Amino acid sequence: MVTTYFNYNYITRNLKQSLTRVGQQPDVAREAAYYKANIGKVKTVDDFMKDYRLYSYAMKAYGLDDMTYAKAFMKKVLQSDLSDSNSFVNKLVDKRYQEFAAAFSFNGSATPVAQSENQTDEMIGLYTSTKTNQVNALADDSNYYSAEIGNVSSADKLLNNDRLRNYVYSAYGIDQSKWSRDTISQILRSDPSDPSSYVNTTFTSQLSGLNTALTQAQSDISTANSNITNYTAQLSQPGANVPQLQVQILVEKYHLDTATKSVSSLNDQIATIGNFVDLAGAFEFLPDGSLPAGTPAQTAANITLTKKQFDDSKAEVYAAASPIYGAVAVKQFRADLLKINSVQAFVSTPGVYDFALGAVGLDPGQVSQDTVKKVLESDLNDPKSYVYTLKDNRYVQLARAFNFDAKGNLTTPLVAQDSAEVLQIAKDYIIQAVKSASTATPQQQAAVRAQATKDATAYQEAIAGIDSVSDLLANRPMVDLILLAKGLDPRKVSDDFLKKVFASDLNNPKSFANTQSDPRFAEIVASFNFDSKGNVARLPMMGPQKRDQFRETQANYIEQSLEQQQGDTNPGVRLALYFQRKAGEITSAYDILADKALSEVFRTTFDLPDSMAAMPIDQQAKFVDKILKVKDLSDPAKVEKLLSRFTAMYDLKNGQSTDQSPVLDLFQGSGSTISGISESTFLAIAKLRAHS
Repeated sequence: MVTTYFNYNYITRNLKQSLTRVGQQPDVAREAAYYKANIGKVKTVDDFMKDYRLYSYAMKAYGLDDMTYAKAFMKKVLQSDLSDSNSFVNKLVDKRYQEFAAAFSFNGSATPVAQSENQTDEMIGLYTSTKTNQVNALADDSNYYSAEIGNVSSADKLLNNDRLRNYVYSAYGIDQSKWSRDTISQILRSDPSDPSSYVNTTFTSQLSGLNTALTQAQSDISTANSNITNYTAQLSQPGANVPQLQVQILVEKYHLDTATKSVSSLNDQIATIGNFVDLAGAFEFLPDGSLPAGTPAQTAANITLTKKQFDDSKAEVYAAASPIYGAVAVKQFRADLLKINSVQAFVSTPGVYDFALGAVGLDPGQVSQDTVKKVLESDLNDPKSYVYTLKDNRYVQLARAFNFDAKGNLTTPLVAQDSAEVLQIAKDYIIQAVKSASTATPQQQAAVRAQATKDATAYQEAIAGIDSVSDLLANRPMVDLILLAKGLDPRKVSDDFLKKVFASDLNNPKSFANTQSDPRFAEIVASFNFDSKGNVARLPMMGPQKRDQFRETQANYIEQSLEQQQGDTNPGVRLALYFQRKAGEITSAYDILADKALSEVFRTTFDLPDSMAAMPIDQQAKFVDKILKVKDLSDPAKVEKLLSRFTAMYDLKNGQSTDQSPVLDLFQGSGSTISGISESTFLAIAKLRAHS
C-alpha cells in the first residue's frame, strides 16, 4: 500500500500537474464550465441560491459542502458587510465564512455608485484645496497689482498687460465679452469732470433717458400687478366674462414680464455707466492715453479703492472658502449625492453639480450642462473620447471623480483596486507583519503592529493615485507591501519579473503569470483593474464576482476536489494538503486550535494525545507556541519539512507500513523549533498521557 508520506510528497512535487489533471476530469471540468457560463447571469443572492449547481460549486470551493443545506444562514453570510466588524459574518469564528463572503460582491464595492467613499473624500479635499487656492490666487493678483501699477505709463500699457487688465475689469464690473478694448481705452482717457469727455458724451448723457425709462418701466410693473389683481377678483363675481378676463390677465402678465425684464436691463445699463465713470475717475491718463509728467497712473487712494472693489467683486470666492460655508456645502453635497443615479440627475442637482464643478475649478455659470454630460459619459481609457478633445485637465478630473457609463448610467469606480481588495491587502500585510514578530516581546510586537498599520494606511491612500501598471511598478515600496501581504519575499522578485507578470494575459493558460509554479503572482495581477495596455479600466463583472474572485473560486474548487479525492483513499494526504494550503493564513496558535483539521495535523506531527483537545484552550496554545514558531509557517520549505514529518507520523499512528519510519530520523535531534521537541516538552506530553 502506498504510504501517506510517499503519496503526499509525490503530489506536492507535481502539484501543478496534479491540479491540472483534476481540472481536466470530466465531472470537474463540466461543473467548472457550468459555473463560468452561468455565474454572470446572477444578480441577487436569491438568484445564486436558486441555482443549486452554482451554489453548491461555490460552497465546495470554500470547503463548506456540509453547510450547503443551510441556505438561510449562508444568505446572511453573503449579505454581510465585511468592512463592519459587527456584521454577521465577522462574528463567526470559522474564517471560511469570511472567505466565502469575500468571494462575492452582493454587498460590496462592485455596486454601481456615483462616487465611492474614496472618490467622495478626494472630491471634498479637492474642493477645500481649490477654494483655498482661489483665495490665495486673488491675494497674489492684488500683490501683483500693487507692485506693477506704478510702472504703468499709459492706458495702452495697462490694457496690454492681461493680468492688470483683468484685475481692473473685475474691480469695475466690466464684461470683456460686451465691451471692446478701444471703448475701455477711451474711457480710461476721459475726465469725468469734463462734460465734453468721451465718458460723459457717450455714456453719462444717456442717464437721463435711462432713468426716465426706468421710472416708466417700474410704473408699468405696478400697473400690471394692479390690473392682474383686479381682473382676478372679477373672475369670482356673478356674471363675469371669464374667458375675456382670462385673456386680459394673460395680456397683463405679458406686460409685467416685459416691464420686469426692462427694469433689469435698465438697471444693468445704469450700473455699467456708473462703473465707467468710476473707472475714468480712478486713473490719471490724459486724452492721448499718456500720463502727466511725474504723475502715477493712480493715486494711493485710488489704488486702495480699486483693490477694495476687486475684493468686493470676488465676494463669492471668499465666502466659498470660509469654513462655515464650506461645511454647509460639504453637508449638502453628501446628502444630495445619495440622490444621484444618472448624469441627468447630476446636472439637475445644484448641491452636487455646483460643488463638483467648483471642486475642479470650473464655474457652473460659465459651463454648458451639455458639455458636462458629454464629459461624464466619456471613456477615460479612449484617448479620442470627448473629454480629451477639450484639452482641459479640469474636465478629466471631473470625469474621474464620478462613475457613469456611456449612456449616463451608474457604473463601478475607475480605480486600480476595488476598496475590498485594498482592504484585504492592508489586512494581510498587517497579519504577515505580526506573524513575523510572533517570538518577539509584547512591546516589540505592539511596535511592529503599529508600524504595519501605518504602512497599510499609507497604501490605502496611495493606491488611489495609481493609474497604470507603470505607476504601480515605479513605486517599489508599494509593490513590496503587496508581495509581503501575499507572503512573498520581495528580495526574490525582480522588477523585470513583475513587468512580465503584469503584462500577462490571465485568460491565456500559457501566459507568463499562469505558468508560474506559484499561483500568487497571477492572483496579484487579477486583483488589479488593468487592461491589456496596462491602464486602469472598469473590468467587466461576472455577475456578483470580479475577475480575481471568479479565478479564486475556480482554483479553490479544483484544490478541494484534489483534497477530497485524495481523502477518499488516504485521509492523511487530505489533511496534509489542507494544512499546506492554510499554513500561510495561520497567525497564532489559536488559528490551529480552532480548526479541527489543522489541530489534528499538529497533534499527529508531534505525537500528542487526542486528549490534549480537552485541555483549557490557553494551555493548549502555550503548547503550540512551545513546539513551533508560527512565523515559520510562512516559509514553504519549513512547512514542507513539517508535513513530511506529519505524513510519516500519520502512517505510524494508523498502522501503515513502517518502511518509511527511518524518515523520522531526519527530524530527531534537530534544533529547529518546527521539527524538534525539547526534553521538557516530551516530559509535559508524558504528563498529559498519564492523565488521559
